[in-house]
Amino acid sequence: MIKRIEHVGISTKNYQQLVDFYSNIIGFDVLYDGSFKGDLYSSIMALEKPEGRVALLELDDTQLEIFEFSQPVPPPLRGMRPVNHQGITHICFSVSDIDKEYQRLMASGMMFHCAPTSFSGEGKATYGRDPDGNVIELFEI
Repeated sequence: MIKRIEHVGISTKNYQQLVDFYSNIIGFDVLYDGSFKGDLYSSIMALEKPEGRVALLELDDTQLEIFEFSQPVPPPLRGMRPVNHQGITHICFSVSDIDKEYQRLMASGMMFHCAPTSFSGEGKATYGRDPDGNVIELFEI
């Protein structure tokens, strides 16, 4: 029986920038900041001799795992990945005051697709991007 999502993993080209964003701006606590390499990672990641840096961050019951690979070197990103591409498209954070969070995050330099938008009977939401261009949704019920 699957109980819940344990964590979401994000690969980045700029480890410290992304760790700083999710800890200092979003509010996650850094539980672990270290490195990885070896046969165990080769097996689980299906990569030949992977190595790099890894951080585990936590906010309430939500965890993020941030990787920066030094081996094998990942291909460069080509622009912002649109949300209609297949695969995981965004991370959604529940907020208590979306307008306040939107203003706070914009002041910190976060780019948003639009201002918070009301959905009849459901709440308000908006999409923004972290420093790597990953989409973050803010949602207020």
